[in-house]
Amino acid sequence: MMQEQGPTMETTSNLGNEDLLPSPPGERDWVWEHFTFLWLGMVICIPAYLLAGGLMEQGLSPLAAIGAILLGNVIILVPMALIGHAGARYGIPFAVLARASFGTGGAKIAAFSRAIVACGWYGIQTWVGGNTLLALGRRIGLGPLHGAPLPVVGISGIELGAFLLFWALQLFVVTKGMRAVRRFETWTAPVKVALLIALFVWAIDRLGGMSAAYSRIVHAGGSSSAAQFFPAVTAMVGFWATLSLNIPDFTRFARSQRDQMVGQALGLPIPMALLGLVSIVTGFATMTVYGVAIHDPLVLADRMTGWPVLLGLLVISIDTVSCNIAANLVGPAYDFSAIWPRHVSYRSGAMITAVIGVAIMPWKLVATSSGYIFTWLIGYSALLGPVGSIILVDYWFVRRGRLDAQALYDERGIYAYRGGVNPAALAALAAGVAPSLPGFIAAVAPSTASAIPASLTALYPYAWFVGFLVGGAVYALLSPATHHRSAASLGDIAPETCG
Repeated sequence: MMQEQGPTMETTSNLGNEDLLPSPPGERDWVWEHFTFLWLGMVICIPAYLLAGGLMEQGLSPLAAIGAILLGNVIILVPMALIGHAGARYGIPFAVLARASFGTGGAKIAAFSRAIVACGWYGIQTWVGGNTLLALGRRIGLGPLHGAPLPVVGISGIELGAFLLFWALQLFVVTKGMRAVRRFETWTAPVKVALLIALFVWAIDRLGGMSAAYSRIVHAGGSSSAAQFFPAVTAMVGFWATLSLNIPDFTRFARSQRDQMVGQALGLPIPMALLGLVSIVTGFATMTVYGVAIHDPLVLADRMTGWPVLLGLLVISIDTVSCNIAANLVGPAYDFSAIWPRHVSYRSGAMITAVIGVAIMPWKLVATSSGYIFTWLIGYSALLGPVGSIILVDYWFVRRGRLDAQALYDERGIYAYRGGVNPAALAALAAGVAPSLPGFIAAVAPSTASAIPASLTALYPYAWFVGFLVGGAVYALLSPATHHRSAASLGDIAPETCG
């Protein structure tokens, strides 16, 4: 299809800046290997490594934990690839794509919802990175590096200092732009895979071979009942629910649809399941060696000796930087830029994300496996599920994959709706979130649980699925009345390179 002139800064001063405009053809050079390495870099991280052990702590058997991780990631891959299609086809980020369904003004609600969750994740990963620096310090003989908790914040001054130091180090990479992120991930992903293989080999050796490890996994206790398995699947879907929305921030640089879809399919579900397997096998090995199951690599590093441990900690530090920037900073940086395009660039949006990531005190979000998996992951999935389904229904069923890219930057165009807001999208979002809200309140404030009828909290363990289905269905019912004029007359008007 012939390329057409895309939006320009002269025509989009209120809704765009150079970071939000469609990516030019010269920048759409990411091939499937780049997406695979991008995902490997994001998947191999400590928060993902902790999932399998956390699920086992909550009562699942090892096989059920691996199955929940695999199934959850296969499920989230579907909206990931479908939403990513718009980024690859039109070269637009998530915050701009959301304007087609939510409106040029209403999209700020979707962007802000996704951005706040990402800020939480950015803070969590920065907390992990700070702890990695402390582990490195202990390894090279700087002392125990512990201290009494500070009032209010609840962590020691040494921990806070390491957290802030790692926070500052990440900003250096951020200032180099998206091409630097791609190069960083392409370089670090193979190194992290090698480290993971080395850890797996160590664990198998300590367990006495593959057959012994297999026997431990198969005969370990734990439940595989549906009542525990499917809430775990919901949490695993929620783990990457943020990326399922802002994946256009990356696919907008794809050379083709095949590249983004194949790269994501290779880089996400199987690597996540294999990471869970390594975590479980290592946990059994540490039980044999140290008498306790250790699923946190940083805790394990404090127990082990030798120069390979120092090398491993250095790799984990690099890993945390690459994963955190790609998964948790790129998206909200674009989101905040889209909310205030005249005043906020990609770089200043990244700074806003980083500051909020500190302010939320992320160490409190991961204090327990129950709070991490069933409050944090499931809780925010109740919000992001409806947002994703609204965008999917609008793009694929209402508009059949056709957008007017020029109008996405026009305050008075077809995506302006009523004062810049699409009432159908807001109604669908509210309808999608509502069923899970009582359960979320009970999870966040357990003291209120007894006052909330069990019938109102029953759907919360399946929050992403409920929100996705209800939000999408309500939007589909309301959208004909909203879109019949624009959808019927809309051609494929875009600076497009990928079909």
